[in-house]
Amino acid sequence: MTKRVLDEKTMRTLEARIPKLASGAFAQAYANALTVSGKVLVARKGQLVETHADGSERVIRQLAAPTQVTVGTRRVRKVKA
Repeated sequence: MTKRVLDEKTMRTLEARIPKLASGAFAQAYANALTVSGKVLVARKGQLVETHADGSERVIRQLAAPTQVTVGTRRVRKVKA
């Protein structure tokens, strides 16, 4: 198998497609989950919301505020002994 070398223009073109591909994959997974199980959990506006296939929604709970982390910082979870 030969290795393909990509030039910068081709690489940028392919990378530019990633957000659209990811968006489509997310939408497909969301629809599939609703079809299979009839409900999906979504984090929206600081709440965990259960959305049902019929369009009804139920707030499960409030979510904690996001943790601010400076770029390059390492976070280590403390394990209870």
